Amino acid sequence: MAASGFEGFEKRLELHFSGDDPVIETGGLRQLDFNSLEEVLHAVHCTLVAAVGNQFFDSYVLSESSLFVYPTKIIIKTCGTTQLLKSIRPFIHFAGQMGLIITECRYTRGNYIFPKAQPYPHTSYKEEVIYLQDQLPNHLCYRKASVMPSKFTSHSWHVFSACDKFYPIPILNDLYTLEICMTDLDQVLARKFFKNSDTTGKQMTEVTGIGEINPNAMICEFAFDPCGYSMNGIDGDRYSTIHVTPEDGFSYASYECMGSVYDDIDRILQKVVQVFRPGTMSVSITCTSSSSGIWNRVVKAVEPLGMKRRSCTIDEFPAAGIVAFQTFTSMGNR
Repeated sequence: MAASGFEGFEKRLELHFSGDDPVIETGGLRQLDFNSLEEVLHAVHCTLVAAVGNQFFDSYVLSESSLFVYPTKIIIKTCGTTQLLKSIRPFIHFAGQMGLIITECRYTRGNYIFPKAQPYPHTSYKEEVIYLQDQLPNHLCYRKASVMPSKFTSHSWHVFSACDKFYPIPILNDLYTLEICMTDLDQVLARKFFKNSDTTGKQMTEVTGIGEINPNAMICEFAFDPCGYSMNGIDGDRYSTIHVTPEDGFSYASYECMGSVYDDIDRILQKVVQVFRPGTMSVSITCTSSSSGIWNRVVKAVEPLGMKRRSCTIDEFPAAGIVAFQTFTSMGNR
């Protein structure tokens, strides 16, 4: 923990791989053994605390956030003073031993609350980009780095994307990735994420209403001592994840999921806002052109709950497609 407080804002890395069908059909990256995963996480400075999986992917709750392993995709998200980007080389190495080659890399994060507490290579976004450029193989030659601004210095969106092929827009895909970052949480609601001697993660899930966000999801949760909460949800081949740092003065919560344009994103957004009641919130949606209208539904969903949109920035990135970044504040205390 930083001297001033715990850094809630996560760093998120998504790596895609390709290989021969027999390798993928037998599990691909899911064949990574526990010792290999521990080696990667040791470099990042975090540990495994809980795990669950289904026929599609494996889900791990970490001491600082989450890890999802699909046959050809890895998503790792860490907070605090972890060194997330140090996982790139080990993941590429272990995948290569299986006959898999990296084809895409995506890195996203918000603004750190305590930037001076971050270790190398996360001391600045410029340093992160230089490190990413050096860690990735040359065949990922289509690259772009950008900082998507907002009206708040506390909420901007950093995006780096690299891939081995040029993907012209449009890309035919109805899926999106939703990333929500929330600060200045309602203090009464945030107190529900403080642990008593007999409090369990499951009890936090129930009492806060988190279980109602996606009732179909199988939830693996963990309550931290003395406070804090993490959960991973599994719903078929879709994941969701929540992380909460509830302390006054630097309270933070995040919600992330993979969804489809045919999902009820309006209800999901409304449930998330009702669980945390943030003072300020940013919503990033990464999608393809065929699902680009999805970000317009964000405003219609959250404004009736007292959240006013303050800014909207849209950009395009190699392989990732379109990224729409919006910020909102509560009209009740702003």
